[in-house]
Amino acid sequence: MRTFVASKNKRMNTVTAHIDVSRPLGRKIVRDLHKHTRTVKIENPLPQDFIDGNYYTLEEVLRRGDERLIAHYGEEMRLLIENER
Repeated sequence: MRTFVASKNKRMNTVTAHIDVSRPLGRKIVRDLHKHTRTVKIENPLPQDFIDGNYYTLEEVLRRGDERLIAHYGEEMRLLIENER
């Protein structure tokens, strides 16, 4: 579920709607709302994994990927790729 806030300016009343984007009609509604950029502000909440703190930096992802490649192939794939260039 995503939360959407409709607002034209700070004086305008706002409406919060929860739209299920896992269904085609929900995605169509969101596409239609995106067309009205002056009056609609769309806010997407963070996934639950981010809220719980289960996320990695880019450096951690690359390091873990390198470790898996080394474990699988027995050598550093990054050096092989650089040597082919």
